[in-house]
Amino acid sequence: MAAPAMRIVFGLLTFVTVGMIIGTGFPSIRGLRGQKARYLRDVSRWANDKDAELLRLGYECEYLKAIARPRLQVSTVVDIKTGKGVKSDVRTSSGMFLNHVERSYPIIQAIEKRIAVFSQVPAENGELIQVLRYEPNQFYRPHHDYFGDTFNLKRGGQRVATMLMYLTDDVEGGETYFPLAGDGECTCGGKIMKGISVKPTKGDAVLFWSMGLDGQSDPNSIHGGCEVLSGEKWSATKWMRQKATS
Repeated sequence: MAAPAMRIVFGLLTFVTVGMIIGTGFPSIRGLRGQKARYLRDVSRWANDKDAELLRLGYECEYLKAIARPRLQVSTVVDIKTGKGVKSDVRTSSGMFLNHVERSYPIIQAIEKRIAVFSQVPAENGELIQVLRYEPNQFYRPHHDYFGDTFNLKRGGQRVATMLMYLTDDVEGGETYFPLAGDGECTCGGKIMKGISVKPTKGDAVLFWSMGLDGQSDPNSIHGGCEVLSGEKWSATKWMRQKATS
C-alpha cells in the first residue's frame, strides 16, 4: 500500500508537492519548503521494471499531445467581469480542453484516477483536462487559479487545487514559478528570481492548493509559467473544485 502524500506548507496555508503522476501507479513525492527538499517515495507497481515505467510514461504523454495538437488555439484568461475567456498578453501559450467523450477514454480515466488518489479530491470534482503548449518566448505571468468572479462559481464552486503535469522535458526555461513560496532564489526563464521554481520533467506533476484549510482563497498560491528559451514545453492541467462539476 502506498505511503500517504507529504504535505509541505508555505507560509500558513499554501503548499506544493512534486512527483510523477503520468506513467506510474502512484507518484513519487518530493516536498519543497523554501530551498530545502524532503523525500518520500511511494510504492510503484513498476518499482522493479523501469523499462515498463518509461514505456507507459512516454505513451501517455504522447497520447495527450496527439489529442491536443490538431485543436490548439491561443490561450485565454478569465475576465473577472464576465467570467468568460479573453485573450491577454499575460498568457501567450496555445491550448485546448479535452471533451467529455475523451474524458471517458481508458487512458484518460487512468490518469484522472491517479490525480484523485494523489490529491485526495474526488475525480468528479475535477474540470476537464487542459493541454498547453509553450513555444520559445512564450510565458504565463504570475496569477491565481481561483476565480475572482461569481459566474464561474456556479458549477462546482471555487477552485481548490491544481495538478500541473509535464509532458516534455526537452526544453530550456519554462519553469513553474512560485514567487511567494520560500525565501530563497531560483531560476525562471534564465533569470534569478525570489521564490521557488520547478523545472519541467516529463511525467512529473506539481500539485498546489488555491484554498486554505479555513475555506478561504490563498493569495500565496500565486504562480506563473516562466518564459521558454528553447524547445517546446507541453503540459496538462487539472483544476479541482469544491463540489462535483457535472
